[in-house]
Amino acid sequence: MTSKENNRATVEFLEKNNYFGYPKDAVTIFTQSELPLVDTDGKLLISKDMKIKEASDGNGGTYSSLRASGALAEMKDKGIKWVFIGGVDNVLLKMADVTLIGMAIDKGVQIASKSVVKANPHEKVGVFCRMNGHPKVIEYAELPKKMAEEVDDNGELKYGESHIMCNLYTIEAIEKASTEPLMYHSAFKKNSYIDEDGKEVIPDGPNSYKFESFIFDAFEFFDDIAILRGKREDDFAPVKNKDGVDSPKTAKELYEKYWNRQEKNS
Repeated sequence: MTSKENNRATVEFLEKNNYFGYPKDAVTIFTQSELPLVDTDGKLLISKDMKIKEASDGNGGTYSSLRASGALAEMKDKGIKWVFIGGVDNVLLKMADVTLIGMAIDKGVQIASKSVVKANPHEKVGVFCRMNGHPKVIEYAELPKKMAEEVDDNGELKYGESHIMCNLYTIEAIEKASTEPLMYHSAFKKNSYIDEDGKEVIPDGPNSYKFESFIFDAFEFFDDIAILRGKREDDFAPVKNKDGVDSPKTAKELYEKYWNRQEKNS
């Protein structure tokens, strides 16, 4: 899944690298949908082409975009039973983890997800929980400080299972989620716009709200989910910042350490 902003660059990159050895006709690319941007007064932003300015609607748009693009129907026609959805910002992500698939089948669930224990109470990751009898993930920005620091009788964080965007679904679960509206979360972002005089304004800091849905918001449509706890050093090397923690440099180091361990153990 790409966005309208990076679709062309992504396709060109894949073609330049010969799809990294995959048959071109086995790779399906589709774009996600978008939602309007609004300023702090609730007014719509206008883009350079004098149209309402929009931005990608978050990874929660994956479900509806799969349906709208025809990719879901294509998968059903091919007889695909399981769908794995992962994020590109984790260089240690294991696509179609066979252990995760086996656990999902054994537990008889429609969704399974892999987690790692939070590095600290305030690590910027969503956490698994149950709400109103259904599985749910609370985004880190929406988790109260008191809950984030709460521990159980064993001294472990009560909300310590991180959602690392490593999710497995039955095709039926994807189809169901694609027809359900998801809640929207807002993020305060910096966005340029065209003012009433037709001039472009480039703000110095955040000036508008972007609305997005999260992929885990669909979990609450189901009765249960199986969670496989992985190891951080084996499963989670995210790229979220330009420098420092969770940057390309730290992800590269974790990636190299992982494969060095695999080589020694082989």
